[in-house]
Amino acid sequence: MQSTFFASLFASLSNMALPAATLSAAFAAALLVSVAVKLVLSSRQVRHVMQHRSLVPAAFAATVPLPAHQKAADYTVAKARFGMLHLAFGTAVLVGWTLLGGLNQLNLAAFDWLYPRFGGMAYQLGLLTLFTLIGGLLDLPWELYHTFKLEQSFGFNRTTWQLYLSDAVKGLVVGALIGLPIAALVLWLMGAAGRYCYWWIWAWAAWMGFNLLIMVLYPTVIAPLFNKFEPLADESLKTRVQALMQRCGFAAKGLFVMDGSRRSAHGNAYFTGIGAAKRVVFFDTLLARLNGAEVEAVLAHELGHFKHKHVLKRMLGMFAISLGGFALLGWLSHQLGFFLAFGVQPNMAAPNDALALLLFMLVVPVFGFFFTPLSAMVSRKHEFQADAYACAQASGSDLASALLKLHEDNAGTLTPDPVYARFYYSHPPASERLAAIGACS
Repeated sequence: MQSTFFASLFASLSNMALPAATLSAAFAAALLVSVAVKLVLSSRQVRHVMQHRSLVPAAFAATVPLPAHQKAADYTVAKARFGMLHLAFGTAVLVGWTLLGGLNQLNLAAFDWLYPRFGGMAYQLGLLTLFTLIGGLLDLPWELYHTFKLEQSFGFNRTTWQLYLSDAVKGLVVGALIGLPIAALVLWLMGAAGRYCYWWIWAWAAWMGFNLLIMVLYPTVIAPLFNKFEPLADESLKTRVQALMQRCGFAAKGLFVMDGSRRSAHGNAYFTGIGAAKRVVFFDTLLARLNGAEVEAVLAHELGHFKHKHVLKRMLGMFAISLGGFALLGWLSHQLGFFLAFGVQPNMAAPNDALALLLFMLVVPVFGFFFTPLSAMVSRKHEFQADAYACAQASGSDLASALLKLHEDNAGTLTPDPVYARFYYSHPPASERLAAIGACS
């Protein structure tokens, strides 16, 4: 009885007409508002950081030298200004793909070239591939400028042209080997399962299984293609870290050091993998900067995320959001207005599943942007909880010292605009974070 009710409900929703003019107007309005908000927030960030550039905040005056504070301010402003230019370019490209009919022209070319020769699946995968390659080429100058100009001018970039090209080739090969099979599976499900057979549930299940498989394979198969991972050789640090993990009831398959210094001077540490495949990875730049007690405190913070089940909660949240996304795609893919709203003429003699997928990927993030503050707020709450756990399992003063060093090494500003930080920051500003650590130490 219940399944019949839901089937009837879904069939009714599928038969609802989606006015093209209404959707295109809503998209244009959302895009204008989102771009305006981004520009206003970035302008506030630039202005606020520059206003506080000449003086280290009182809370950090004894620990942060003025040149480091000014470098962080200049780096933050440079990234913000670069981001505004990139935003303008990206918006123009998005409008070109959608409201100006660029995707329709690409589809016509791919259809004429591929469909008569190779059939429907090859045409659809070819359309996805062409779109991805064109998008990558359009964004390439911005990526090169960011790496070899912006990051290099502040002393962070260590990527050589040879390494960059090697990474690009490997990335293309890995992307094709991983992306094309899952895309083919989703497209097959979209075409084979029928209009009212809930193909999106099967596609979502396949997508989730694929993501879980990647989480298992990434540490041992994919990541070593790009970086070298060596067992942690420092016996005293290894003993300290293993004792911490034993206290916290956490098991990992190994402790590894990654050669992050080949590409960047930024430092980090992270867990990767799931289940028995979990491993702890330290950037060599991190170990070169922090002492043993500080590394232990940073790792305790990461363990705090596991203790509070933040990783599991985020994973479940991702599963739920992706299920909703697939359900929405399942409805939109059968709405003629969804295609016509963005100047796309659906194929009469070929499947439109790849077209629907591309349009969905272009349009939905514009509306999803408005949920950014909520996501950032939840993430900051998790960071405070992980810091409190680190204070209980290690040393709060060592954690504070490590965070200050990482802020200095990564040129993170100590004086962000409060509104910008509330909207975007996934981690609390340094002043709030260190104050909370001091209170629980």
